[in-house]
Amino acid sequence: MTIRHEETTEQQEEQEREQTGNGRGFRTARELFDALPELPGFRAEVIEGNLIVSPVGTPEHADHAVALLLALVPVMNEHGWRGRPGSVDVCIEGPRDPVAPDFVLAPADCPRWGERELLSSGLIMVAEVVSTSSARRDREDKPPLYATGGVPIYLLIDTIAKPPSVTVYSDIRDGAYRTTTTVEVGTPLLLPHPIDVKLDTTIFTA
Repeated sequence: MTIRHEETTEQQEEQEREQTGNGRGFRTARELFDALPELPGFRAEVIEGNLIVSPVGTPEHADHAVALLLALVPVMNEHGWRGRPGSVDVCIEGPRDPVAPDFVLAPADCPRWGERELLSSGLIMVAEVVSTSSARRDREDKPPLYATGGVPIYLLIDTIAKPPSVTVYSDIRDGAYRTTTTVEVGTPLLLPHPIDVKLDTTIFTA
């Protein structure tokens, strides 16, 4: 008996629809992220193939992101860059995973993935403010993820470390950051090219 390819394909598609809930299932965490409704008070990210929904940070957490924004206003004005504390998602170029940094520095014409997400390779810097719930992700998962996406500079504001510290990752080679500089909060930290600003980290004092 000869089975027509079209019929086999239709049968396979019907089986897949049944297995995924009549076409409403999701094959990837990215698909699930795209289908999420707005979640006030929470942020969603896809990291290593897992959808992670976490509450927004404390007021102090937001204060650090805003303090960074204010510190960078002169260089932003000089270059026409835009700083956004916790207000946009970023699409990691390559795996297309969406993440929600605490701060994003980008040119005004940064390319996008869809309507909402800035494309990682077009950014200048991202920053994360470490909280108890995000410590492992911010310290361990985010550096290779942002390097994979071509983000030139990653700033890690870790005020829950002992002692509190700030780390800058830069110099991407072979998909990884090759230069890492860590200082205690209160010690100036040079944000490398193209920012070229010595950051006064006392702004992150709790």
